[in-house]
Amino acid sequence: MEILLWLVPPAVVTLLAMAWVGWIGREGRGEVDPEVAVRRMAAALSKPTQQRYAAARPRRERSTGIAVRPSRRPAPTKRAS
Repeated sequence: MEILLWLVPPAVVTLLAMAWVGWIGREGRGEVDPEVAVRRMAAALSKPTQQRYAAARPRRERSTGIAVRPSRRPAPTKRAS
């Protein structure tokens, strides 16, 4: 049990730091006036945006793990005139 006493100081420091950050962090969240928020949103929505679309990639056949040679196309036949 005595060997665990070295954990007490870091645990106390951690708890104090958590309490301090929690207390200081409360003040950091100011409320925004609704009028200002509406104006900001209107300005953001009125900006023109560039829409970019990704090129569609051709779908590849799923590999089955078996090597298969592609079938050959039949030789073109000569047309009789």
